[in-house]
Amino acid sequence: MHGFLKNMMRNRMVKYVMVGIMNTVFGYAVYALLIWIGLHYTFATLGGTVLGILFNFKTYGILVFKNKSNTLFFKYIMVYGFLYLCCNLWIFLFKKTGIHPYISGACWLIPNTLMGFVLNNRFVYKNNKSNLS
Repeated sequence: MHGFLKNMMRNRMVKYVMVGIMNTVFGYAVYALLIWIGLHYTFATLGGTVLGILFNFKTYGILVFKNKSNTLFFKYIMVYGFLYLCCNLWIFLFKKTGIHPYISGACWLIPNTLMGFVLNNRFVYKNNKSNLS
């Protein structure tokens, strides 16, 4: 069993999902903390999003793609923005068919994860030598 887990953690996609879970917890914790200290939810979501993006950039870069370079931040923001637009289009199209945004948003999680991994791997961190694994 130990060998199986070790092999799983060598898989970049598995690491991406695991780090994504950690990133989600971080972003929500920031949001919840800002609500707790009395900020309006709009400022709490802004704070959670901005700090989340910064945190996510570093954790994905270091833990998944083995790259500490801050010069890739603009490319990372471009991918994040593209995924944001895709998400809104997805929800809009599903809403047109009568599917509630809660459901369509949840259905977006898997495509978002797959697209995020592929775009970060091929566009943001593409010149990283360790991307061969």
